Amino acid sequence: MANDDEFEDSIFDNVNEAELAELERPKKRRRTSKGPQDNRDDDSIFDDLDEADLAELERPTQRPRTSAEVPNTQGGQSRLALAERILKEQFGFPCFRHEQAGAVQSILAGDNALVIFPTGAGKSLCYQIPAIAFPELDKVDGLRGPSTAGVTLVVSPLIALMTDQVDALKKRGLPAESIDSSKSWEDVQRIYASLRESKLRILYCAPERLNNEGFVATIGDIPGGIRLLAVDEAHCVSEWGYSFRPEYLKVARFADEVKAERVICLTATATPNVAKDICKAFNVKESCVFKTSVYRPNLELHAKSISAGSVPADYWIRLVLGMPEGDKGFKTESDKRFEELFGFLRSHPGPTLVYVALQQQAETHANVLKKHGFNAAAFHAGMKTEEKRFVQDGFMSGKIQIVCATIAFGMGIDKPDIRNVVHWDLANTVEEYSQQIGRAGRDGKKSYCMFYLAPSAFYLRQIFARADLPSRQSLKGLILDILGQARDLGVRQVFKVSHYQQEREYDIRASPLSIIYATLELHFGFFRAITPQYTTYKFEAMKSYHYTLKNDSSKEATAILSGAKKKVKFHDIDVNEVASQACLTRDNIVKKLNQLNERGHVKLQTKGLEHRYIILRELPKTEPEIEAVVDKVYAQLQTRETDALNRGREVMDLITGNRCFARALAEHFGMGLPGGKPSCGHCTYCFTKRPVKPPAQPREATTAASIQRVLQATKVRDDPRFLARVAYGIKSPRVTELKLDKSPVFRSLAHHDFDDLLREFTKACDAAPATKRQA
Repeated sequence: MANDDEFEDSIFDNVNEAELAELERPKKRRRTSKGPQDNRDDDSIFDDLDEADLAELERPTQRPRTSAEVPNTQGGQSRLALAERILKEQFGFPCFRHEQAGAVQSILAGDNALVIFPTGAGKSLCYQIPAIAFPELDKVDGLRGPSTAGVTLVVSPLIALMTDQVDALKKRGLPAESIDSSKSWEDVQRIYASLRESKLRILYCAPERLNNEGFVATIGDIPGGIRLLAVDEAHCVSEWGYSFRPEYLKVARFADEVKAERVICLTATATPNVAKDICKAFNVKESCVFKTSVYRPNLELHAKSISAGSVPADYWIRLVLGMPEGDKGFKTESDKRFEELFGFLRSHPGPTLVYVALQQQAETHANVLKKHGFNAAAFHAGMKTEEKRFVQDGFMSGKIQIVCATIAFGMGIDKPDIRNVVHWDLANTVEEYSQQIGRAGRDGKKSYCMFYLAPSAFYLRQIFARADLPSRQSLKGLILDILGQARDLGVRQVFKVSHYQQEREYDIRASPLSIIYATLELHFGFFRAITPQYTTYKFEAMKSYHYTLKNDSSKEATAILSGAKKKVKFHDIDVNEVASQACLTRDNIVKKLNQLNERGHVKLQTKGLEHRYIILRELPKTEPEIEAVVDKVYAQLQTRETDALNRGREVMDLITGNRCFARALAEHFGMGLPGGKPSCGHCTYCFTKRPVKPPAQPREATTAASIQRVLQATKVRDDPRFLARVAYGIKSPRVTELKLDKSPVFRSLAHHDFDDLLREFTKACDAAPATKRQA
């Protein structure tokens, strides 16, 4: 499971701008001579259905020809020569490194490509250089003029990465922008104008932005279209990857909907199986997969085991959570790792990243380091944007030497002289560990990576791995609710649900809820997500609003002008009612509102998001049929939890195994060390010739009295997993609603085995009278 911090900047990226919606056009997946056809026909039917009659919409298929579709008088070598010239003149590099040249040449030739380079190996150049080269190729081939130059669209999950790269490109005089939640309304209008006028070469956005109907409509109308779609963190498209996100499956559909000429997928962390998933989703042929080894000869990989010593079993848990008990003398600085860290930092000066698991740790650790004379600052998802920017800029400029951070920090940070990366806690996955150590020593000079193993690390990994699996009771309740919404509907009819309400009612977090819906859609084919809708629309009328609508003869303009009700500052509009009275569809009104917003005539605001689904086949109705669905979905969710636990063990195996760290890391990604070397010669194992011994995990036997204290704190007896979560210290919507996270019993049994707790609470729930097993 990926920590929520990783993508914290992209959550609800499009709220309050225009309709957050999928624009799913019903067309077959593109087929080219460059690769095999993707036969997922079920993914291209019943797209973007009109609410009135569910009619299919076909977009125009005409677009300018590309340089890859006409005889190329220049030849592939000349394309590469152009790319090399841009590399030298615009970016100041004498030549391409590793597999960059092959990736760039494939893109310029019109192929889709997958780039698997470790952090810092120059993935971004693989799409930035083609974006700059396209206009020059157009001049040579005579296919387009400057007014139809098109744009390269980069889908990236982090605002920090987008901002840094846009700033760097602008400093080089290259026209680039990003659209994200930090942009003002005026900024967005300026960017849209630049797109219409073909003044931008590169535009960055978050994957959630592709659900925004207004944004997708604007992109679809760009003169020249999307020349290249670059998908960063492409491993998120794999359902079996360590950080699968259902939104990424829609990126592949988006590529077809807007007829992107070519696609490049980029990631630092694709195992062989994940790479296969990416190639299937984006139609990448095997010869267009470009990989570079994760091995870095200038990095020394170290690890150290920290024992618990003679302290209470819950000592390490309270320390790592920043919850000392004064009467027992617990202090954060009592953590033995601090003494080790102080010595490491004094003997290894230079810019340093200290990765921790929790936001509170980032704050407390930075304070402890400052108290002991180190120039340190904290960075985490809970900080304000300006605070994060201050820390990031300070670290980049050298004013801040040490950053204590969650995994929210680092993606897109191109600081070549980071000398040290310290892992205070167990990394979530080997992929995450590889990414983070890859931020050290990009200047080629010797750098050091230290991994501390302490008993608290095991608890945190359990928290992250166990948080997403709901109880079977909760899952069944959710599925019954979904089927109930569609009980009286037939095939090709639409039902609406509020995911937010379902999270609270069935005690399922947002991430697993989205995965459950994706499973019912993609694996069972019951329904397909179509354009979500907001229940409430309102807008602030700008000076040009009345003049524009009064001079617009369209039915939509007339309906909006007459149907919008002026309050104090905003106009309220009931989209359904206005559409009905004007004999128009809801889509007609929504698209007109989006257009007015895009053109700057109104400032549109929306709320009350409802997800919509169209039924594709007869849904299960009998108890056995429903139970079979619940069993299959729950089995998949259990597998995901098991995989999350196993990924934590993979990290432990890498650090404590009886072999070279660097070799184990390379083999995880299906590669080896250069020249087939058996070891790197510069990691802890190679230095000591002994594996690192993992620290003992303090455990206490679960007693009847400890279980009873939890049972006395709540009347819940219908969900053993819920009770185990309370005892272990795992939050969920229901835990928060009942305020049990504020109770003394919350986390009271964190030093026990979670599976033991689950067994004990299952017995307690089974023994409770039926009248007390309440939801």
